[in-house]
Amino acid sequence: MSSKIDKVCAEIEKVKAKISEQQTRLRELERQKTELENTEIVELVRSLNLTPAALADFLKEQKKAPAASGQIGPKSGERKEEPADDEN
Repeated sequence: MSSKIDKVCAEIEKVKAKISEQQTRLRELERQKTELENTEIVELVRSLNLTPAALADFLKEQKKAPAASGQIGPKSGERKEEPADDEN
């Protein structure tokens, strides 16, 4: 091969090695991010001081009707229908 081709091949190998290093670094950073997110979630859940059963119930309710605004309870303008009083 010519020296120009050899130089290009050597440069290709250097770039491949750098890419591999960066991919390894990226995977490690993504792992750290996930670990930090999980820690934050656990801290938030623990701050609610709920039993596991109460937490499960809370999450089920949120899954049924998630409040888009972060509001808990009925949205403004919505009222729960009161049962009719039939004691007449």
